[in-house]
Amino acid sequence: MGGRMTSTAQAESSLPGVRGLVFFGFPLHRPGDVSDARAEHLADVDVPMLFVQGTRDRLAEMDRIVAVVESLGDRAELRAVQDADHSFDVLKRTGRSTEQVYDDMAAAVRGWTDTILP
Repeated sequence: MGGRMTSTAQAESSLPGVRGLVFFGFPLHRPGDVSDARAEHLADVDVPMLFVQGTRDRLAEMDRIVAVVESLGDRAELRAVQDADHSFDVLKRTGRSTEQVYDDMAAAVRGWTDTILP
């Protein structure tokens, strides 16, 4: 929800010093409702955006978040966290620990920030 509020503020008026936005589990829709109305304001965001999203996130079904990110063009990127839900918990059968998931997410964010910052 914080990402949605921040991106709404950024869409309304550029926030001072903001060079990009990272969304950890963007809440695109309520579970079972595949509307993307919560993302309409993203078209007005004027900084690069990174969406870090679990592939099992019931608040952003993967096909819908992919479509939203693609609609934003070069300003947006998606990093899917395989087998993760909205809280980035993964299934035990994956053999990945929470720490490993968070390390992978941090590396994705670091790689992305390296591309948008001088």
